[in-house]
Amino acid sequence: MEGAPGRTSSPGLLLLLLPLLLPSCCWSEEEVLMNTRLETSELRWTNYPAEDLQWDEVSGFDDEKNSVRINEICTPNSPSSYWLRTRWIPQRAATTLYVELRFTMVECSGLNQRHCKETFNLYYYQSDSDEATPTHPAWMENPYVKVATVAADHLRQKGSREGRSNAKVLRLEGLRGAGLYLAFSSQGACMALLAVRVFYRKCSPLRRAFASFPETVPHSLVEQAQGVCVENAVTPPGEHSRPPSMLCGEDGQWVGQPTSSCACRPGYEAGDSDERCRGEPRLTLVELKQLDSFNLYPSNLRFRFRTLLIPDTPDSRFTCSGVTPDSLSSLPPGPPSAPRSPVSQINDTTVTLEWTEPLDRGGRGDLSYRVLCSTCEAAAPSKGLVGSCSPCDDSVLYRPAQRGLTQRRVIVWGLRPHTKYIFTIQSLNGVSVLSQSEPASARVNVTTSRDGNGLHYPESLSRMKLKSVSHLCVSLSISRRRTDSSISDKSGHYQMGQTMKVYIDPFTYEDPNEAVREFAKEIDASFVKIEEVIGAGEFGEVCRGRLRIPGRKENYVAIKTLKGGYTEKQRRDFLSEASIMGQFQHPNIIHLEGVITTSCPVMILTEFMENGALDSFLRVNDGQFTTIQLVGMLRGIAAGMKYLSDMSFVHRDLAARNILVNSNLVCKVSDFGLSRFLTENSSDPTYTSSLGGKIPIRWTAPEAIAYRKFTSASDAWSYGIVMWEVMSYGERPYWDMSNQDVINAIEQDYRLPPPPDCPASLHVLMLDCWQKERANRPRFCDVVAALDRLIRNPASLKVTHPEGPSPSQPLLDQRCPPPLSACASVSEWLRAIKMERYEQSFLQAGFTSMDIVSQLNTEDLLRVGVTLAGHQKKMLSSIQTLRIHKAPPTLLY
Repeated sequence: MEGAPGRTSSPGLLLLLLPLLLPSCCWSEEEVLMNTRLETSELRWTNYPAEDLQWDEVSGFDDEKNSVRINEICTPNSPSSYWLRTRWIPQRAATTLYVELRFTMVECSGLNQRHCKETFNLYYYQSDSDEATPTHPAWMENPYVKVATVAADHLRQKGSREGRSNAKVLRLEGLRGAGLYLAFSSQGACMALLAVRVFYRKCSPLRRAFASFPETVPHSLVEQAQGVCVENAVTPPGEHSRPPSMLCGEDGQWVGQPTSSCACRPGYEAGDSDERCRGEPRLTLVELKQLDSFNLYPSNLRFRFRTLLIPDTPDSRFTCSGVTPDSLSSLPPGPPSAPRSPVSQINDTTVTLEWTEPLDRGGRGDLSYRVLCSTCEAAAPSKGLVGSCSPCDDSVLYRPAQRGLTQRRVIVWGLRPHTKYIFTIQSLNGVSVLSQSEPASARVNVTTSRDGNGLHYPESLSRMKLKSVSHLCVSLSISRRRTDSSISDKSGHYQMGQTMKVYIDPFTYEDPNEAVREFAKEIDASFVKIEEVIGAGEFGEVCRGRLRIPGRKENYVAIKTLKGGYTEKQRRDFLSEASIMGQFQHPNIIHLEGVITTSCPVMILTEFMENGALDSFLRVNDGQFTTIQLVGMLRGIAAGMKYLSDMSFVHRDLAARNILVNSNLVCKVSDFGLSRFLTENSSDPTYTSSLGGKIPIRWTAPEAIAYRKFTSASDAWSYGIVMWEVMSYGERPYWDMSNQDVINAIEQDYRLPPPPDCPASLHVLMLDCWQKERANRPRFCDVVAALDRLIRNPASLKVTHPEGPSPSQPLLDQRCPPPLSACASVSEWLRAIKMERYEQSFLQAGFTSMDIVSQLNTEDLLRVGVTLAGHQKKMLSSIQTLRIHKAPPTLLY
């Protein structure tokens, strides 16, 4: 199993390793306030208007074939709003509630009703008691508070019971009353409300680091919970000591570690875990000597003790005569005792060391740690004997530092493979420098395995701290080519003295977390406020929120979250996108704000793009932009891709769905999470398995499909498809052809025809991007230059292809389009221009033949309900084409 720990004979060691092996956010709990899936009798919710009773409560089955109470409504022919209100729901101690909805929705295109909608609204009304009546509060927004307009992700056909249900989780925050009602408002929807669950999240009682924390309900992004030390444990003395506290996240999961640890009283020791202290108040001789601070204390404070066991054994336990464990804190300050319970975790040539706080801090609050490294030769390898040891050289690196550590964890890398090392962890405080003895210490022996790539680099290269083999190769290639006064690549971009910024693959790091720390800024969770869920990603929810960093203006951010229960590999893959994105700084590349990795949920924060993904944005705004505006979008995408290719980064998944659009119509390249691309278990049909990985067939170059040969040239092919998506306002490339048909068609030199009204010059550029030989495709610097020329010469964008197939572009599927004149019926014509939603309206209005359609004008279209300007423009353009290319209505064979 990925990331599974090895066996150990010590339960205590396993418990110490658990924080390394598990996410920090565990022990979460949900308190359910209402769950209709558990109801066996009628819900008896309130309808409005009461006399209509459009919401109908029935018995039915959910997706798991469980019997449930369902509320149904279907009013696609009515513009009125119909309300449904739950019974009063007590909030208990919560100020943030979550509402989980499961519902089905019927697709409007099959209902052919003017007022049909595929959304409904959710509201709530707060009240300290169950006071609502059929007429109070008034059935309107204010007094009801609107939570969201809920849209369906999955639609069903009229009369069909097949299809997936929808699941949405909405958050209600800032609640103050003792309870509330939920209300659902439908205006033209045909839907069924399958289940409603209302709950809040809380952190369960927890004992950690010898401290006990009570059940805690978060009232904000994080809630600080005060704890107490467990029995026989105390807060270590010192000016910085404070009672233990811990953060409870809004998702009901404890965050990180306690801010101030408790420690077992002197003479007591940890049990099987860090949850309790056990034993009698007895000390070892070594501990007593350390508490005596190696003769730093005055002689009148010398201990007199009597032995309980064997007095001359260092590990024997003694009781103190005249000095109790509670009085030890009143002794003069001295050096701290040794770190306890050191453990190591080896990953090839990287070692992670962790330890527990010393039993005695020396009566001071300035405790720190130092890690010393020695490498040893094996005197008798077969017997495990160690020969001579010497200090490690400066090729060994430490994170966060080697000296002055205040936390009890350090990562050591740059070690040699198959080598014996001894790490000494020392405890120090301000008194340690006065002591003539070595600081108290603990030792850990480790033996490294091989390095990450099975390669052995010269020591001189190791000191260069190179982060990837590709970076190393680029550096070496420059030094070999510096024979002239300048150097350049194929495009002549790099000159002598310029700094070559090269993309560094985070997966080449021995510890991928190191790449995250290097390229992504860690953000305090208290600076972030999540406002609403706007989508779902591969690893968890995508949210909109606000980022308020002290000293900076508050701004909106997009937040990708990593759902609970993840494996270490999933966490690594999730954060790899931040390691990639953090290396880019360009106006057409999505900007990384930072990451949150020290609390839960783990988050990636990026700039917020108001208009979302480019493909859906174009479909919603079909026909609303000028050609120059569309070309401007394409130019921005090309500029971003030029920047990436100059850094030797290959995107591999360039598509309109992975381009984001802001409020100023600026397009930015996004989605650098390659794990989805490389994994086999993706359920997204866009990504089809080929040679051991998931590939978006319709956007991918032939050599990448066949041989997984991904280069900037294969990205150029994908860019051509993006051009086609933009000029067709989000049409699906290759329409409803299967992926295998697309592969076969490309192999037979078929290329997508120009979208309606597409300038010929843009389609020529698309065809250049789709050259079979990748060396013949334009580079992104060429694409940017070509688009700049078109923008400077708008007249060149007015020349479009004549309707009909080009002799060099044979039609593979004998359908229309093109040519539109070949459509034999009105239904066929509407399907050809993707306007089939108006089919019934056309037929009811008497527009039953293509001869009649060819004579329609704007007023005729308005009369049948075509009110959107973009749809009118598309129809009128097609009708004009029909008039010009009038031909007998015969099908092409």
